[in-house]
Amino acid sequence: MLRHKELHRTDRIGWLRAAVLGANDGIVSTASLVIGVAAAETTHDNIMIAGVAGLVAGAMSMAAGEYVSVSSQADTENADLARERIELSTDGETELKELTGIYVQRGLEESLAIEVAKQLMQHDAIGAHSRDELGISETMSARPVQAAIASAAMFSVGAALPLATAFFLSEKLIPLIVSVTALFFLALLGGVSASAGGAPVAKAIARVTFWGALAMAATAGIGALFGVAA
Repeated sequence: MLRHKELHRTDRIGWLRAAVLGANDGIVSTASLVIGVAAAETTHDNIMIAGVAGLVAGAMSMAAGEYVSVSSQADTENADLARERIELSTDGETELKELTGIYVQRGLEESLAIEVAKQLMQHDAIGAHSRDELGISETMSARPVQAAIASAAMFSVGAALPLATAFFLSEKLIPLIVSVTALFFLALLGGVSASAGGAPVAKAIARVTFWGALAMAATAGIGALFGVAA
């Protein structure tokens, strides 16, 4: 029998979420940092030093945060699977009834549900229970290293965009030009990620640019306040 392999957007959800989050944070945090420091009327060198430090610290923070977070999810999944293996080895009949009940709730007649559950458990008992009872699938399972690398790499890419823009500008022009270009980069990121995930593009762009603009406005205000105070 030929097996038809379809490509689904959910296959991308693990790395896509981490990559989009990393790039978005890279643009927003670095642009905000550069704008805030520039608004305090400091030197161009100080602005660039702050931006580079923000890029490095942010990338490491994103990698560590993603790794710890997704590792916790993986630990929970592994604990559930270990418990399920014990239950399958000690009380297979109850596990068969549980799987049968799941299929009945999904619309199968009880006799057919029993037969399906038996065949699936004979083929791959832990696979059937992890997928249908626990909701753990290969596509959605936690991958800590993949998430950490994708997040850190995309944070660095995102952070490099406003940083490179600021490099070619004078101190006076940085707040305005970096704000405009950062919003453009955010809109582009929102559109690309929404398209890749099959989500509404306009809604994604509006959402990401609104919060980006709010973050940059807040840091610009703080920078200006401290600049005046100094």
